Amino acid sequence: MTVDSLNIAPTEYPFDENFVEVRGGHRMHYIDEGDGAAVVMVHGNPTWSFYYRNLVRRLSGDFRAVAVDHIGCGKSDKPGDEDYEYTLERRVEDLDRFLSETIDDDKLTLVMHDWGGMIGMSWAVRNPERIERIVLMNTAAFHLPESKRLPFSLWLARNTRAGAFLVEKFNAFSRGAARFCVTDKMPREVAEGYMAPYSSPEDRIATLRFVQDIPLKAEDEGYDLVSETEEKLPDLADRPILIGWGYRDFVFDEHFLARWRQIYPDAEYAEYPEAGHYVLEDRAEELGAEIEDFLKSK
Repeated sequence: MTVDSLNIAPTEYPFDENFVEVRGGHRMHYIDEGDGAAVVMVHGNPTWSFYYRNLVRRLSGDFRAVAVDHIGCGKSDKPGDEDYEYTLERRVEDLDRFLSETIDDDKLTLVMHDWGGMIGMSWAVRNPERIERIVLMNTAAFHLPESKRLPFSLWLARNTRAGAFLVEKFNAFSRGAARFCVTDKMPREVAEGYMAPYSSPEDRIATLRFVQDIPLKAEDEGYDLVSETEEKLPDLADRPILIGWGYRDFVFDEHFLARWRQIYPDAEYAEYPEAGHYVLEDRAEELGAEIEDFLKSK
């Protein structure tokens, strides 16, 4: 799969392809630009490494900027359920394989957004000796706060056939995110870049499975892993941590930000009241500069 086959403007995503094979023979795609200390960027749903394109370009002059595509996302392979377990535990396993194969540095910085926070921080608490710094953006690595209800759109996709149909047949999750996860309207070529990997129903399995895998009850797969991760998050409190946050996020809102403040009261916070869930899209220059300064000063 090439950039041209995804119909992405080369000016938006001018990166060479790189692949690592994970268990089952599936190929995981990633961006790898620049030299220096490794900064590994982990995306969420329904994005892909495209979300980090501007940050990669900003950082690659001083760092090794790496952005991975989860299996089923971006330019990585998109196997069916019979060949791949679309679960949180498998995502963490894949990230572990990816990092062991590609990053030789003893320590690295993790940059995470959305589901990337849950995946990346689950790996981080299991490998604290490798964590140099942490950057979190509109994400969680803990259970749904008691004060927060699951938004209806996620409930619909997670629990109903109608919701699954909309995601699989009409790309509703990716299309809706390109419109409603930003407060500054995306240029057409940017919106197309976000949606390009999910152009057919067969390509949308991961965007649906991510939602269906949200663990809300003790009997849900992944619930114990979230509990384990949440319990160990304070073990990383002595690392330099930057938390960037867009307030106009209907999922990761003030309830989640308040929980992060409880866990990491000494972290640095970059807050944007008028930015949405795709905070790095809405505030690419401002937040990008904050992240660059944070990495260079810590």
